[in-house]
This record gives sequence, structure tokens and C-alpha cells, in this order.
Amino acid sequence: MRVLFWGTPDFALPALRALGDEGHDLVGVVTQPDRPAGRGRAVAPSSVKREAMEEGIPVLQPERARGDEFIAQIAALRPDVSVVVAYGQILKPEVLAVPRLGSVNIHGSLLPGLRGAAPIQWAVLHGLERTGVTIIQMDAGMDSGAMLLSVEEPIRPGETSTELGQRLSEIGAEAVVEALALMEDGSLTPVAQDHSLATHAPKIERETARIDWTWDAERVARWMRGMDEVPGAWSELEGRGAVKLFRPEVVDAASGEPGTVLEADGGGGVLVAAGRGAVRVREVQPPGKRRMAAGEWVRGRGVAAGDRFGGGA
Repeated sequence: MRVLFWGTPDFALPALRALGDEGHDLVGVVTQPDRPAGRGRAVAPSSVKREAMEEGIPVLQPERARGDEFIAQIAALRPDVSVVVAYGQILKPEVLAVPRLGSVNIHGSLLPGLRGAAPIQWAVLHGLERTGVTIIQMDAGMDSGAMLLSVEEPIRPGETSTELGQRLSEIGAEAVVEALALMEDGSLTPVAQDHSLATHAPKIERETARIDWTWDAERVARWMRGMDEVPGAWSELEGRGAVKLFRPEVVDAASGEPGTVLEADGGGGVLVAAGRGAVRVREVQPPGKRRMAAGEWVRGRGVAAGDRFGGGA
């Protein structure tokens, strides 16, 4: 099949590679314009753009994927189907309808649950035990199209959203290849979603990632795992700036005033009191610095027992 691929971050790469490996003709890639990235904020291409250029696939980078001129560009590629994976813009019906078989999407949840921009993060934040991927026929709504294929997957104990996302990206790649094969031979049966069961996974804003230390330790730990790596769960340390906190371990036996550093161990990390129990943090990213082991931060005198987390940024 002639496939027009839409995607931007690392999550989209396994699907792009799988479609090529399966022998589909990748007639073009649509990805977001180059943006500032990294600590230096230098303008950089997306992961998908770099991959496409290495493979010699034509790349389109519209600021807005709409309008007559853009539609004419993609129509000239004569795609049979569009495959959309974490592209980063809502696509208009007239864009979705350009390929003769329409447009399909890999969504990182078991729909109709967790529709929206951040299903993997919210699955971890909510403490779900299972999630998965759903291949849908895209329509004008937000992740509301008919389901073509779904694959259920457990969320492992202590798993971060980064780790879960890596697994789901590979599972989604296999699933979309299977869905296209079934579509090609006419044996695919779309199933309408039950919209009354829909839940939502809105875009993660920086304020969403702020830790509330009055929560119990298990919820605080989920927040750290769910926000890993981007944007990173954070809390201000006594006016010294917002510190991002990673790799949590719940310690039920410890207690103290929420947000208080109970232990700052050069080998064991930083233990912080929550509303119930405490959380031992194994990795941190202080303001303006790289992500590092919490013990290294302690040894550099970045934090000490008795310090307090909390407040705004």
C-alpha cells in the first residue's frame, strides 16, 4: 500500500520502521516543523524527520496541516492510507479523507478510555493495572473513530510512563501493520466506540506536574513515574527553584511533615515525607542542571535533612 505517514516524536519511530519493513511504499512523511530542543534550545528536527531523511522519504513540515495548497501536496502523493502516530495537530476531515482508504491512528490506550493527548502518562497517574493500544479509523472527533484493532497490555509494577511508552510504541507498530493487512484483504470490521464510556487524558501542562506533598506516598510516587521523563514531576525546594524528581520508592514506615526531607544520603538518595508515608527519590534534576543520581546531588550539598519541598515556582 502507498502510505502517507504522520508522526513527530520517538513514539512514532517503531511504526514508521515497521511499515517500511513490511514492504509498504512510504510515499511521504508529515512531521512538525523543526523546534528548539535540549538544554541549549538549538533548533532541531523531529525524530521522525531524521529517520525519514536517512531513508530518503519525502518530508512535509507544515505549520498548520490544512488548506487547499497543503491538501493538493498530499493528494499529489496518491496515498492509499494515512497512518497517524503522535503527530501533534488535530487533522481536519478534508485532510483525513485524502487517501482512498482514509486515515488510521495508533492511540496509546484501550479506547474509549483515555482519549486525548497523554493517555500513557494518565494511565500511570491513575494507577491502572492494564492499558494497551487501539488502531482507529480517524474521524472529526478527538480519538472517537471506529476501532479497527486493539491490543491489551499490563502495566508493570513501578513502571514509568517512559518505559511503558517504549513498549506500547512497539506493540502499536505491530498492530498497525496487522490492521493494514486486514484492511487490504477486506477482512477488517470496524467497531463503533461506546461514547458513554469515554474518559479523557488531557495534555500535560507544567502545573499538572507539580507534586502535592499532602498526597499519600503512593500517589506522589505515581506522579513521579507518570511525569517521567517529560515534563518531569517537580517541586520547589525552599525558594531554590523547581527540582524535578524521578525514580521513587514508597517507604510506608517513615513519616513527617509533608515535604520535609527526612534523609539525605549520598548512597541511598533523598527521603521526603508525604501526607501518609514517605517517598525515597533516587534521581533528580536540579534547576539548570542535568538529571543525576540523588546521591550525587546530596554529596554536592544540593539538599540536606530538614530542608523542605513545596510552594510554587
